[in-house]
Amino acid sequence: MGNASIRRVGLIVPSSNRMVEQEMSHHYPTGVVVHVNRLRMTGPNKVPLAQLLDRITDAAAALVDAKCDVVTFHCTANSTDDGTEGETAILSALEQAGVQRASSTATAVRRALDVYAARRIVLVTPYPQAVTDHEAEFFKGLGVEVLTAIGHNLGNSDAYCAAPPSFWLEKTLAARHPKADLYFVSCANISAFDVIAELETKLERPVISSNQAVVWDQIAGHGLGLPPTARGSCPGSLLSKL
Repeated sequence: MGNASIRRVGLIVPSSNRMVEQEMSHHYPTGVVVHVNRLRMTGPNKVPLAQLLDRITDAAAALVDAKCDVVTFHCTANSTDDGTEGETAILSALEQAGVQRASSTATAVRRALDVYAARRIVLVTPYPQAVTDHEAEFFKGLGVEVLTAIGHNLGNSDAYCAAPPSFWLEKTLAARHPKADLYFVSCANISAFDVIAELETKLERPVISSNQAVVWDQIAGHGLGLPPTARGSCPGSLLSKL
């Protein structure tokens, strides 16, 4: 029998992602169950967004079958790849599947920037510099100034997963900028949760990651009917913005 008090959230992630379950699932509040669906959409399987939309709709339909209250297309690079028009297309593909509360990584990060009123950011990624610069264009299209965009060119998803949290601590601290309102450590397939709080202390600025922003967006922005105290244990100051 079902439990009416349980809230269900769905994530559509790249098939190569090994960090979403590891980092995110146990940081949701009690009473929230996470369901994950995977698509081949990165690396050698990357296709233009227009070719991916039907597959996103199919994946979302399976999560609708699982009675998910909110479904997020969770891939930072793909969700920012075609600017705000691409973000809108992804949300429409989710809604075509019957998703009542649809989001994407781009949507979650955009909302996080808004809640902090962050207009100048530092972007740190595992991607090649060209991909990082392209992602920066998404934020510039929102009217956000990207003061520094640093791609560490880690090569592939195996290398993304292998980089320890200390790597992101070191590299983000090295990217310190005196004018930054916020630091964004981008990519759903890296392990950064364990250093977000330390980074915020040392940089004296908010720090968000792709995975953290999506946890926050799913529980804060989509009417899950949770009490105000139900914040889970996700790190960083963002979860105080409920």
